[in-house]
Amino acid sequence: MKLYPNLVKAITEALEEIFTNGAYADITVENTLKKDARWGARDRKFIAGYIYDIVRWFRLYNSCLTEKQQTSNLYNSIFAVAHINKGFELPLWDDFATINTVDIQEAYQRNIKTRKLKASIPDWLDELGVSQLGEEVWEKELQFLNQEAEVYLRVNTLKTSSNKIITELAKEGVEINPVEDILFKDHEKPFIILKRQRLQQLTSYKNGLFEIQDATSQLVAPFMQIKPGMKVIDACAGAGGKTLHIACLMQNKGSILAMDKEQKKLEELERRAHRAGVRIIHTSTATKQEIEKNKETADRLLLDVPCSGLGVLKRNPDAKWKLTPEFMAEIQLTQAQIINDYSTMLKLGGLMVYATCSILPMENQMQVQQFLQNNIGKFELLNEQTIMPSQGFDGFYMACLKKIR
Repeated sequence: MKLYPNLVKAITEALEEIFTNGAYADITVENTLKKDARWGARDRKFIAGYIYDIVRWFRLYNSCLTEKQQTSNLYNSIFAVAHINKGFELPLWDDFATINTVDIQEAYQRNIKTRKLKASIPDWLDELGVSQLGEEVWEKELQFLNQEAEVYLRVNTLKTSSNKIITELAKEGVEINPVEDILFKDHEKPFIILKRQRLQQLTSYKNGLFEIQDATSQLVAPFMQIKPGMKVIDACAGAGGKTLHIACLMQNKGSILAMDKEQKKLEELERRAHRAGVRIIHTSTATKQEIEKNKETADRLLLDVPCSGLGVLKRNPDAKWKLTPEFMAEIQLTQAQIINDYSTMLKLGGLMVYATCSILPMENQMQVQQFLQNNIGKFELLNEQTIMPSQGFDGFYMACLKKIR
């Protein structure tokens, strides 16, 4: 494979932005690909592929470098390791003068015998995973968390159908297949994109015929047992992927209050709702006053709470480098406060769904059990579901609770 200096420079500058300046990988990739309009599809794929690959395997690749091997730019050195690991020879550039391919390959084979290096995760995270899930389960799930994520879409049934979307996208050169898995046997199936493309540029996307939404995320709205005409509150709505799905299941009948602490996310939700033809969503910033105003009014309440995101590391591999033990402690307190405070908006007989994209019991089952202990006789757990990455999708947790008093 022939390397071009401008493409390698784009990759190393993006890595510096992510690891030195703390930028998010997806936003950095998006901004990087806009830097040169002359880059074609192959160049763009090369740049994005290497950035994500190095972010995912950063610790493993870095562990293969001795002080002698490192060039003046760490990210050039890491790129060299990634390139060698893919089976390619390095060009005779000054940037790679100190890199010895044989030494890199030998170090790689040594280091993959240690789990935390092989999985490319921080020490503390490896210890936490073992303590929460046990060594055997944690090791198994790590293999799947380091795979490349697939892209899924959800059909907007307010505007089209599964059969029609297949035909519509085929006309635009996009091939999709329904996901045939027991997880989705009882409701509308997600579709998997067979070849990565810029879906947001499609006419069908601009017309709101589908949403880009992870497969397991599409399980949440059906789990809420939604019916048309209900009042639903999505209290941690974000940009509204699940909110829009709820609106589809309600057939645009009833009302949805979408709340979030970040106004920018709600503004994005409103834009998406307009595109999707959803008319029943109202947005509001999540405040104590808003919670009190909606006390005991919701037939259904969704709490898709902030979490570690450990179930979706293959989609957001930079998250493992941004997480800290201190954050994990803080997020548990936030989750407990949200379920405690926001649950007051549920009416008697209503259902509340608590959800995370984490696979750790301390963010999932333990939070629900603590809430039930704090509210003995007021709520009952009807159902809960854990989806592990080894099942082939993003890791996810959902619990459905009924207010009984």
